[in-house]
Amino acid sequence: MARKSDVPSYYGEPQKFDPTFRGPIHNRSCTDVLCCVIFIIVILGYIALGTVAWIHGDPRKVVYPTDSYGQFCGQHGTPNANKAILFYFNILHCANPAVLINLQCPTTLLCVSKCPDRFATYLDMQYQYRYNKSYWEYYRQFCKPGFDNPRKSIAQVLQDEDCPSMIVPSRPFLQRCFPEFITRNGTLTVANRTDFKDGLGKTRSVTDLREAANGIVGLLDAKEVGIKIFEDYASSWYWILLGLVITMLVSLAFILLLRFTAGVLLWLVIFGVIAAVGYGIWHCYWEFSILKEKPDADITISNIGFQTDFRVYLQLSQTWFIFMISLAVTEVIIIVVLIFLRRRVRIAIALLKEGSKAIGYIMSTLFYPIITFLLLAICIAYWAVTAVFLASSGDAVYKVMSTDPKCQYSNITCDPETFNKTNVTKVCPGAQCTFAFYGGESIYHRYIFILQLCNLLVFLWLVNFTIALGQCTLAGAFASYYWALQKPADIPACPLFSSFGRAVRYHTGSLAFGALILSIVQFFRIILEYLDHKLKGAHNAFARFLLCCLKCCFWCLEHFIRFMNRNAYIMIAIYGKNFCTSAREAFFLLMRNVVRVAVLDKVTDFLLFLGKLLISGSMGVLAFFVFTHKIPVIQEEVPSLNYYWLPLLTVIFGSYLVAHGFFNVYAMCVDTLFLCFLVDLERNDGSAARPYFMSSTLRGILNKRNVRKREDKRGYRVRKKK
Repeated sequence: MARKSDVPSYYGEPQKFDPTFRGPIHNRSCTDVLCCVIFIIVILGYIALGTVAWIHGDPRKVVYPTDSYGQFCGQHGTPNANKAILFYFNILHCANPAVLINLQCPTTLLCVSKCPDRFATYLDMQYQYRYNKSYWEYYRQFCKPGFDNPRKSIAQVLQDEDCPSMIVPSRPFLQRCFPEFITRNGTLTVANRTDFKDGLGKTRSVTDLREAANGIVGLLDAKEVGIKIFEDYASSWYWILLGLVITMLVSLAFILLLRFTAGVLLWLVIFGVIAAVGYGIWHCYWEFSILKEKPDADITISNIGFQTDFRVYLQLSQTWFIFMISLAVTEVIIIVVLIFLRRRVRIAIALLKEGSKAIGYIMSTLFYPIITFLLLAICIAYWAVTAVFLASSGDAVYKVMSTDPKCQYSNITCDPETFNKTNVTKVCPGAQCTFAFYGGESIYHRYIFILQLCNLLVFLWLVNFTIALGQCTLAGAFASYYWALQKPADIPACPLFSSFGRAVRYHTGSLAFGALILSIVQFFRIILEYLDHKLKGAHNAFARFLLCCLKCCFWCLEHFIRFMNRNAYIMIAIYGKNFCTSAREAFFLLMRNVVRVAVLDKVTDFLLFLGKLLISGSMGVLAFFVFTHKIPVIQEEVPSLNYYWLPLLTVIFGSYLVAHGFFNVYAMCVDTLFLCFLVDLERNDGSAARPYFMSSTLRGILNKRNVRKREDKRGYRVRKKK
């Protein structure tokens, strides 16, 4: 009779028996060497890209505002060193805040040391200048440097762009001067005025300024709120930190206690669901029996047709009868499934308990996410810095800005030094040659967008590789625990460090290969999201439908690849084979045990979600009592806050992230033990030569036993059941 491990399967061949196999293989060779070489070359190229971006880029172009002449405001060592704020000659020409922040408002931009604090016009200044020279001294600081002719006509001044026709009380925001709006008794005012003169003989309403800077009022108010939020964080940060430390300890205790509580929690929930559905059946029958006795009990849903008020249907006995039948069918399905899957549920609970034991023996695995976090922080920082330097590469580019939408020269590149000699100002009166952005015509500048895409793709690759390295490292450590016949005596020393060394030394190429596949899918998903954002206003229904289908398909593909990569990394950690072989073996192994996979996956997800919810919710309740001074013992030490809900939400969100980090390690532990358990079942038969490595609890559930030989007192060898 053929042994179980030699029986062919529809889903591929089971694992072949290897009498020397005793856990993660230590005598390994490098896998996917070609991908490893490519990965190293790409990293070197990424460093070169960052270096080139560093040479050509200038982050000051992002940090400092730039005036109409391409000069930085507030840059040390320049004439604008003490002029850190950008001033708009005529803010009424600016359509919205987005135009202002992008520095493409069709008006002259000037660096100033402070914003205006009063209403004034050039005409008023000329009139007052006759009696008091100080009016000009104040007004000239908002004119072009070097201009000193207060008697010049207003028409000539505006044509030569020497001075603004008016100034309004403003204050700096984002290093730019914006009108200082204040609402008094429901009326919008600027410096207690509701109107002003525009310097051209017209009286304008303050609402015109509001329309020109739409949304800035909310941002200015947000600045005040931001100051209060900063104060709250400054006074409560140690309480928040204390809450996160408590969360870490509670998460650790929760994981370690799962060996005792996993079964109780799961069975309580299962029987609770059965009881809740049973109560629903009884309630539906009770409602049905009451309505059945009424005179109009024969009215059906088809008689009354569709009703917008769904409460009408609750007055029909047929509705409750349908509810009762539906719940009864659901109850029967749950009970039948539970009866047939009871052993698999018990296996899942046993694996969860075993995972808790494994973490208890290898506590260092709980702190490995810190290494992953640091590596991810480095990747994100390098990507962000490279993106900023790429975006700031190039020379200043000037374009024609005109308030006339019919101007044929709008958005055409221009030269500010020769602009006044062209006929643009004649064809488009009021047109300006202003700074637009940084760029160039060289090959490097032409391919800035392509380089940004490369920056994004390599960033995704590095992030996914970092996550893959963590998963493979943890899998190797937990596999060392499972394949120790006598636990914990046979667990090797420093299993986490040894697993990390094996993953980096032998399997960098395999991990990079899996990470590359996932990164490409994520890259296409980002492109689809970008296209979806651009096509939101499109009226082509077919294009939107096709884009939606593609997004859905790539979402499913990404999640499938994540699942396969995770299990492939576990097989790599155990056997040391290349990525494709490991992924294929993991896939067929899971397919041969697809029901067990589904049950374990759902049970694990449910318990971990319950744990995250319990921990973050408990910490939220505790933080609420602390920050609202409802705990008498410490209420004098807790600071008074402007918005207590902000530190509260920070504690809740931070607690969830901390618990998520701990539970990710636990989930990886359970997945690793599960694959080892499946391999154990296929490789071994419980004999002395091929003993089961699973725990006695799992052997008891499956009715499996280990047989070992020993000598009795007379010297004969006898078989002993264990």
